[in-house]
Amino acid sequence: MKQLLFLSSLLFLVVSVVGQGPVVDNRSHFVSAAQPGVDKARVMEYFQEQDYGAAIDYLRPALEADPANVLLLGWAGYAWYMSDRLRESEDCYRRVLRVDSGNVGALHYLLLIGDSVSVEMDYARRLVALQPRKSAWWRIMGGLWAKEGKADSAFGCYARAFALAPGDGRAVVAYADALIDRRGFAAADTILDSALVVDSLNVSLLKLRIRSAYMAQDYGTVAIPGERLVRSGDPSVVALTQVALAYYNSQSYKDCIRVCEHMLDLGLQLESVYYYAARACTKIGEYDRSNVLLNLALAKAISATAEWYFDARSDNFEALKEYKQALANIDTAYYLFKDPLTLYNCGRLAETGIRDLGLARRYYRRYLLLARPKTAEEKRAYGYVKRRWGGGK
Repeated sequence: MKQLLFLSSLLFLVVSVVGQGPVVDNRSHFVSAAQPGVDKARVMEYFQEQDYGAAIDYLRPALEADPANVLLLGWAGYAWYMSDRLRESEDCYRRVLRVDSGNVGALHYLLLIGDSVSVEMDYARRLVALQPRKSAWWRIMGGLWAKEGKADSAFGCYARAFALAPGDGRAVVAYADALIDRRGFAAADTILDSALVVDSLNVSLLKLRIRSAYMAQDYGTVAIPGERLVRSGDPSVVALTQVALAYYNSQSYKDCIRVCEHMLDLGLQLESVYYYAARACTKIGEYDRSNVLLNLALAKAISATAEWYFDARSDNFEALKEYKQALANIDTAYYLFKDPLTLYNCGRLAETGIRDLGLARRYYRRYLLLARPKTAEEKRAYGYVKRRWGGGK
């Protein structure tokens, strides 16, 4: 990623380090840099070829001759930074600040190098003070506040960043994300839709638009950004899952299955994807296919969620009128997870499906001993069992 950002980073470095600072006459430093034989074009060529070690070797004699030269220190700091030699890079930029305390380029790279939020926040505050109308500094400060768990402070910074640069995609993403976290869905949708008019396939914008609509339970609105995300081929697990579930909740079960299959094609072979596809298959009556998918989900399941799959398989077998298979799955779920409500379901299947009243009674009696009904539905089930099966043999 550093290499991909080379040209923009280098331009920023050259402009900010050479052009900042009332204390130093940078033109005189540029002249002094030429005196020991440093050729700017040659330095730029090293950077263009990403040969940072050669750049450092080339700059070292000049820096030894002129150790306070802001331009040379900036170039060397950048070369060390791109070589992942952060300690050496930090030393160069700190030396720049000793000569020019308001040098934006040095402050920016020191912020990037910082190893704690408090250190990074100090540099961010100094950058905001120097350039209060630069959106990027407010956005960066918002991210630092977010790391500290200061959501209100982060939101204020993101709002300021967006106000200063409403056309900056990064400012849009940060502010919209913060709005969604605060359940400001309508406001987030407005700025996201405006940004998508300009860049309709921007994955970051699409994911946020999907999240906003999904969290607002506006499932129909998920389809347009969702299908764009599908066509992009981006493997965003959370966003694609939200698209699939939005289709499921809208009763568009075939679309839900299609999105799940797309996720599997992308290599996202997760238990949840198999499960959601299986439930959608159940809704359209494809019980055998659903069971195949549930078997795949079970193979990947962890103990905390495997109960869902036994329950779901039991539902499928019950729908197929294969009551013994349904009872076997729900009975297994009880022995694995010890939820008393599964005993009630075992009794119900024995009573109404298999029609073995003795077996039903055994399940129901165990249920009465262990049940702690909380919801209205659980209380109704408990009341029925108590009245019908709570007496003597």
